Amino acid sequence: MDDDQNPEDTPEGAGGDAERRAVERREVGVLVGRILSEDLATTDGDAAEGPGAAERRRRLRELVTALGTSARSAGLRGVAAGRWLSETFAEEIAPRVPIRDHATLVRHHGGLDGEELADALQRTAVRTTTAVGMAGGALSAVQWAAPPLLLGTPARLAAETLLVAAVEVKLIGELHELHDAPVVADGALRRNAGYLGAWVHRRGVDPTKPEETLLLAVGAAAKTALRDRLLRLMGRNLTTLGPYLTGAVAGGIVNRLSTGALAAKVRADLRAQSITRGEATGELES
Repeated sequence: MDDDQNPEDTPEGAGGDAERRAVERREVGVLVGRILSEDLATTDGDAAEGPGAAERRRRLRELVTALGTSARSAGLRGVAAGRWLSETFAEEIAPRVPIRDHATLVRHHGGLDGEELADALQRTAVRTTTAVGMAGGALSAVQWAAPPLLLGTPARLAAETLLVAAVEVKLIGELHELHDAPVVADGALRRNAGYLGAWVHRRGVDPTKPEETLLLAVGAAAKTALRDRLLRLMGRNLTTLGPYLTGAVAGGIVNRLSTGALAAKVRADLRAQSITRGEATGELES
């Protein structure tokens, strides 16, 4: 190799660069999975301050830092086109979204089941995305008040976008488990891909068409749809930027309304499917 040749211009350098990018994206996925598993939402999630608020901001700062590092490695072209955001979510975050089965959900909610349990799952998800929006807005308030601290608005928006999307995918998956209509697939990767497809299209998965479900989730068109959905969500979050705590309040309200509407749509689909399955079972028995 010539003395003035960039190591990254060689096959060995390019390989090392790709490996570093993969490690950085994996770190993002691990952080999001950890946040979801720890369930930082609290009953005080409607307040900008209170129990858990400082911890949420700390975790979000960690994620913002990891995303900033990963985005710089991915390059301007990949980030601007949305490819980096969608690939990070589909390949590193979605497979790590923890989805509990029906029995575990009942046990974790003190014996609640049916619509009462669905209400509880929806409340938790709404509270969590509200808290994420408020934590992100609070970070923006810090930037407005002290510009030298610049926490990176693009990375902050990406962090909020990915966290909200992950919480909503988790909600969709657990609502399907609750209705005994899980995606049947080999391994968590393909199973969660089905729930990711449901999130992209904002509807319940049709358990009678598993091939269609996976095609919607992993096909070329699905990747484009995921990218567009994430970019729309990120654009929505952009509108909540504002000085002091106005961004925190706006971010919380927007996330609460959007997650609630998504939950209502998916629950309606799942109830309709349950009725259809019940009618089909009755016809077979008669």
